[in-house]
Amino acid sequence: MSADPEYLHVLTHLYEKSLILHDTSLFDKTLYFYFLDALAHIDYTCSVYAFNYQSPKNIMGAEYMRWRIDEEKKGDRVHFPAFMAWLKEKKPEKFAKLPSLWQMIYDPEDPASYRSFRIVPDPDSRQALSPGFFLIIIDEFFEQEFLKSLYEEASLSRLFAEFLSQKNS
Repeated sequence: MSADPEYLHVLTHLYEKSLILHDTSLFDKTLYFYFLDALAHIDYTCSVYAFNYQSPKNIMGAEYMRWRIDEEKKGDRVHFPAFMAWLKEKKPEKFAKLPSLWQMIYDPEDPASYRSFRIVPDPDSRQALSPGFFLIIIDEFFEQEFLKSLYEEASLSRLFAEFLSQKNS
């Protein structure tokens, strides 16, 4: 099976993004994990559309995705889904500004999920996600205001700390 050029274009769009203007070592560790996690799910889903399921790229991606399942259970990472639900309820204006992929996946009322590591907005649909869907969600993760909010002591990080302190009290 040859590669699908529409999804290769999406992967190129993702791979050409850069964090050079940001010091990711200063990002909140949990938020950074979920930022990269979302990008990995985007990459994996597009790669499944672009390449044969058994291509080395997809096999390597699946191996990484299996590894991250255990990683999301470490430290404060385990609280991220509950944090997103809390944001939706307590700070809906902030929740609405987050990347739509996070909104879909972590909204308990939304049927979207990661299934077999792929992004599945509607579990009842058998339609492939359009390349345009991916272009939009990729750009949202690289918006400067969102990236700035990931830093320790930045807006989203402070809200995550507030959530954790309320949860632990």
